[in-house]
Amino acid sequence: MAMSLNDEQYDQSVVDQRAQSVAHLFVDRVAASSGEKAFGHPDGEGWSWLTWAQVDERVRRIGAGLVTLGVEPQDRVAIASSTRLEWVLADLAVMLAAGATTTIYPTTTAEDVQYILADSGSKVVFAENDEQATKLRTLRESVADVRKVVLFDGEGDGDWVIGLADLEAAGAQLLSEQPDVLDARIAGIGSQDLSTLIYTSGTTGRPKGVQLPHDAWAYEAAAVDATGLLDQDDLQFLWLPLAHVFGKMLLTLPLQIGFPTAIDGRVDKIIENLPVVKPTWMGAAPRIFEKVYGRITTMMADEGGAKAKMFDWASGVATDASNVRADGGKPGGALALKHSVADKLVLHKIRDRFGGRVRFFISGSAALNPDVARWFDAMGLPILEGYGLTETSAAAFVNRPYPGANQIGTVGWPLPGTEVKIAEDGEILVKGPGVMQGYRGLDDATAEALVDGWLHTGDIGELLPTGHLRITDRKKDLFKTSNGKYVAPSVIESLFKGICPYASQLVIEGDGRKFVSALVTLDEDGIVEWGAHHGMQDADYQTIVTSDACRAMVQGHIDELNTKLNRWEQIKRFIILPRDLTIEDGEITPSLKLKRKVVTGKYRTELDGLYVD
Repeated sequence: MAMSLNDEQYDQSVVDQRAQSVAHLFVDRVAASSGEKAFGHPDGEGWSWLTWAQVDERVRRIGAGLVTLGVEPQDRVAIASSTRLEWVLADLAVMLAAGATTTIYPTTTAEDVQYILADSGSKVVFAENDEQATKLRTLRESVADVRKVVLFDGEGDGDWVIGLADLEAAGAQLLSEQPDVLDARIAGIGSQDLSTLIYTSGTTGRPKGVQLPHDAWAYEAAAVDATGLLDQDDLQFLWLPLAHVFGKMLLTLPLQIGFPTAIDGRVDKIIENLPVVKPTWMGAAPRIFEKVYGRITTMMADEGGAKAKMFDWASGVATDASNVRADGGKPGGALALKHSVADKLVLHKIRDRFGGRVRFFISGSAALNPDVARWFDAMGLPILEGYGLTETSAAAFVNRPYPGANQIGTVGWPLPGTEVKIAEDGEILVKGPGVMQGYRGLDDATAEALVDGWLHTGDIGELLPTGHLRITDRKKDLFKTSNGKYVAPSVIESLFKGICPYASQLVIEGDGRKFVSALVTLDEDGIVEWGAHHGMQDADYQTIVTSDACRAMVQGHIDELNTKLNRWEQIKRFIILPRDLTIEDGEITPSLKLKRKVVTGKYRTELDGLYVD
């Protein structure tokens, strides 16, 4: 039987006795685990690791360097960089200097960077490289509060832009003169002092600065720790953008729990890194799981013959075993025997692609297709889907890994200390220590989002009898056709990605229209391989996706999708776009979330054409 929230056992004292600040968390971790591995990073052809003591040494030099630049308690310090070791060091240094980190994606446009820096009042900016520094130089006159730009890669110009080594040298000098300068700062940090200012992705309008205090992060880390999900023997692989709230939370967990973390933000290196790093867990966005699922299933289908039959048989057996586990049981008898054979012949090879030690993945930032989740679970790689917002410091809910507790199609139970209720219109309301203080400088928006301590999430959902939360859709994304029928686009879009292994994006349209239509993009690697098997060797992406054969293939998957939908939800017409959606073109966020209004606005003429009889 499925477990209930009432069945969960956790140590409430871990939450009640949480650290005063992120800086205190770090100091306590260094004291407890000084000689243990902390953070690993790519180094040439291999990986190098720093111990907690070595991290502490560098972080203190950088933190003291910030003090020499005039950073005062709760002053904002921005980081404009991809995920890498230096991001971690800079963020921790800001914490020890009692500052507050403002996060900026390296793909953020100059216009939005200018807005974020001006709105936050950031005094210092850590920039990844010359590309970021060049962007900042063009903004110098409009971001007067920024005193220095500190480069991770490069030496700077000796004026406004300096190298990280220069900052560390200044910090080392200050520490030699005032050894206790950072300890005094740390002692003065209050639990409600500002720790992080994260600007929302801006899917509509200007990004809003979400103010998250130290207590929000200390709570998140303690609450996850209390569930027993992770321990010191785990090893995390972290690639998610640290500018995103999900990535930032995953950076806070090792401070609380003490496990080592391997860091490399290069998305194209994930599959290459996993067999080398051999992590026990990893957080990811659904798009990563969808790509792996599509890649493996299509590869086996293309193999044909005995290999494909063996894979299909093993997958079927694994699915049967997964279904038994989902109900809280354990496969026995003939099923257990068949599963053992399937595992030796097929399943373990798939797990080995991820390093062979993964206990589970955690999925967040967008809806995960249940069919994809079931496939991973069957392979022995369970995905624990969670849910949260920037405004909740990432996780507010997450599934649990024990039998009967991981309910696929839901986002799990609330973290210990988080409350939830469903409003009359179906909106999910959340209250707890992880909820933001408010939007910087936007009192009206804050008052609208926070009512009597309850955060209005903007998402629609339902609570199951077991306490699991199921998300239906974004409240603002729901639309009504001209026939008066409501359609939830993200549910349909997620469903399609489990049906079509070549799908990258499906964007549903139909607000005020007489039927539902869609924009389709396909995974470039997968569709090029498909083309090679269908008489289009060496053809480029655009040639393949605009071919009659490709359209017929997609039409077949759309037809299958429509059998699973109500009549008014079914896709009557669609366009396959000549290219995939990208972060660089502003069509998806750096956390791989669709910017629906941007995309439908960009292709408005083409969509309108679908409704011309």
